[in-house]
Amino acid sequence: MIDTGQIVAAFRDVASTKNLSPDEVHDLIKDGILAGLARIYGPNVEAEITIDDQEGGFDIVVLRRVVEEVEDPSSEVSLEEARWDDEGFEVGDVMEIPVDFAEFGRNAVMAVKQRIVQRVREGERQRIREEYADKVGDLLSGEVQQIERGKIVVMLNRSREAEAIIPWKDQNPRERFRQGDPIRAVLKKVEETPKGPRLILSRADPLFVAALFKLEVPEIYQSIVELKEIAREVGGRTKIAVSSRDESIDPVGACVGLKGSRVQAVVSELGGERIDIVPWHPEPEIFARRALAPARVSKVISDTEGQIITAIVDEDQLSLAIGRNGQNVRLASQLIGWQIDLYSSREWLERGADLSLFGEGESEERDVADFALSELDLADEVVAALAKAGHTTFLQIIDLEASDLMAIEGLEEEQVERLRSLIDQLTVDESQDGEAAGEEASAEEDAEAEEPAGEVESEEGVNDAESAASLAVDSTEEDAVSSDDAEDVEPKEDSDGE
Repeated sequence: MIDTGQIVAAFRDVASTKNLSPDEVHDLIKDGILAGLARIYGPNVEAEITIDDQEGGFDIVVLRRVVEEVEDPSSEVSLEEARWDDEGFEVGDVMEIPVDFAEFGRNAVMAVKQRIVQRVREGERQRIREEYADKVGDLLSGEVQQIERGKIVVMLNRSREAEAIIPWKDQNPRERFRQGDPIRAVLKKVEETPKGPRLILSRADPLFVAALFKLEVPEIYQSIVELKEIAREVGGRTKIAVSSRDESIDPVGACVGLKGSRVQAVVSELGGERIDIVPWHPEPEIFARRALAPARVSKVISDTEGQIITAIVDEDQLSLAIGRNGQNVRLASQLIGWQIDLYSSREWLERGADLSLFGEGESEERDVADFALSELDLADEVVAALAKAGHTTFLQIIDLEASDLMAIEGLEEEQVERLRSLIDQLTVDESQDGEAAGEEASAEEDAEAEEPAGEVESEEGVNDAESAASLAVDSTEEDAVSSDDAEDVEPKEDSDGE
């Protein structure tokens, strides 16, 4: 004879591991037993199931309506058959048939098991959806469960049954993880799959940097200091713009911390990635001047209609303003959301003599800079595939990554590589690049010897964590701070000379 008390006790054990309430356990048992009864009597079976919490058992009673002619055997019984049990039955009465769980055959027991497992899984999936739907941008921690085909499968500490992965494109190429390593990442989105919700995590998204600063800087967590803008190139450099709701609190100093302790913790989690912290400003000209830190900008001219900033720097600051492979000016442009045209003072004077290079003439030059893709040395099928995707001119594809091009229907890997090669050739000025590289090397040597407050970059683009965080620009002009020199900076009041 089957002990139903042991069955109920087993369900309680499952409930404790799955964080189910007593009511949810009762619903699971009743739903599972109904599935088993449906296998025995039919799909429309009706039953009363009573669970005794004190005794730990349950009673099952199948209900069948008495009718003259049976149309649904699962819920009806003929008057003749009912009167075999009790001659007092009349049409319309309900016949109660007690059922012992021992009468359940193998198929019925399997139906009970499948229904309960299905309900438990659905409950887990729904809890995951409800728990993480509003947590996009939050920092989650766990351990590496496995690494398969480039993606990292993470077992989260707070929801070990949740499926969480870090796709290859959301990883830092400088980092390497092994199975069992602790890992932290930001929740990028909750993706629905046939197997339920999947949590997409990221260590490459700017949200990851924002989440780390929120963890390390209490003023950000309390919404006193706000992260206004973030521009990031994974593994290389990040620029963030911060502002304070309280005039007595310096936002840059709050993010840097005492002797750079706070920014150092973020830099360490990012594997040595450099971080520049600049004060945000609503005026584009002032904001651009700060965003180009650690370079000191001599003059800034803005074109509001075209959203273009023209920045002029001294010759010895040009390499710092450009950065390695144009990284500094590129991130500054992303940070302010405007295009930045950078000139050295000598080049500005040479070009300034011809006023047509600026103002109206400059607008015309920008208008004719674009051209049709058919003018490039590309196969007809490549041009047709790009046109089908809505890309007909060069400026429409100049910012597309290789992954974006691969996603276009009709383009193969070799054609994408050829296209990227043409884009690189047409967007790199070799003479200017060589001159900038020479000036960069010279300026870095001079900056190291003569300007200790300037930015110094290692060959790998990532400085040792112990040298992180110092004043990046002249404090009389700007309060921008680089993580490379922040150790020497004490939190101070924000003073905008502009």
